[in-house]
Amino acid sequence: MYPESTTDSPARLSLRQTGSPGMVYSARYGSPKRQLQFYRNLGKSGLRVSCLGLGTWVTFGGQITDEIAEQLMTLAYENGINLFDTAEVYAAGKRSSLVITTKIFWGGKAETERGLSRKHIIEGLKASLERLQLEYVDVVFANRPDPNTPMEETVRAMTHVINQGMAMYWGTSRWSPMEIMEAYSVARQFNQIPPICEQSEYHMFQREKVEVQLPELFHKIGVGAMTWSPLACGIISGKYDSGVPPYSRASLKREREFSVKAKVLKSIKIHCRLPRTSELNVSYHLQPWCLRNEGVSSVLLGASSTDQLMENIGAIQVLPKLSSSIVHEVDSILGNKPYSKKDYRS
Repeated sequence: MYPESTTDSPARLSLRQTGSPGMVYSARYGSPKRQLQFYRNLGKSGLRVSCLGLGTWVTFGGQITDEIAEQLMTLAYENGINLFDTAEVYAAGKRSSLVITTKIFWGGKAETERGLSRKHIIEGLKASLERLQLEYVDVVFANRPDPNTPMEETVRAMTHVINQGMAMYWGTSRWSPMEIMEAYSVARQFNQIPPICEQSEYHMFQREKVEVQLPELFHKIGVGAMTWSPLACGIISGKYDSGVPPYSRASLKREREFSVKAKVLKSIKIHCRLPRTSELNVSYHLQPWCLRNEGVSSVLLGASSTDQLMENIGAIQVLPKLSSSIVHEVDSILGNKPYSKKDYRS
């Protein structure tokens, strides 16, 4: 869904040289202050990432102007966000304080321009770095499994690009726990570098993988989770409360399924004692819910305006107030809490 960057033009923006991570220097949002206070290790690696990251599939997808894209990147950075997923960014003087990721799988139409073969991983990452105007990325993700390529070849190729200084770490995206475990086992068998993180969809209506399957991998082999779509394509944000416009992401889902989710969300808003402030939409208070899981290193946000981004960032203040009783209330209404085999045994 989110391929490696394919834009052939030079990088679209430079971060404004103002302030440092975690400090707000925008007159519109008040005096300088630390906004984002939470940083976590990516899996059990030593890489520290902000618990909220900026996903640029919206920011750089042609839906907004270069000027707005620059404003979003700068505002995110100044509010403590250091993680940018698939960013076409030129960050003169600030590269060491950023964590930039990219994905490899879809590249071109030719058979050799997609997948996770050694050829495509090396050539695809080189091409991405040229377009991004970067010497390296912090994490390169294998953007879905490749049944046509032996796991050993993929693992060795990822190890190669890391050893060559093109990436610092590698991770997976949309891989099953079994596939991740296979990659880890192959890496250990041949003295290669294993993945440190799985990127997965996670929200109130899609829970089992991140809440049950990935925590087991986190404790066994140190693989963390970087999640996306915390607002379930806009359902949780209330974006479609007045109806679903044609051709939207929500319209692609089954109508009945969408209706049920909307009703459940409405019940949560009415009955749960959610912590709230006058400035924030109650829907965004449900966003930090994704961060309560210890294995979730960062939640990727999508934003198309500065107001939307600031609302998303502001919601992080709710995380310490998300008590076990509130989580239990939400779980009771959702009725979809997944259980591991260990839960059943106990």
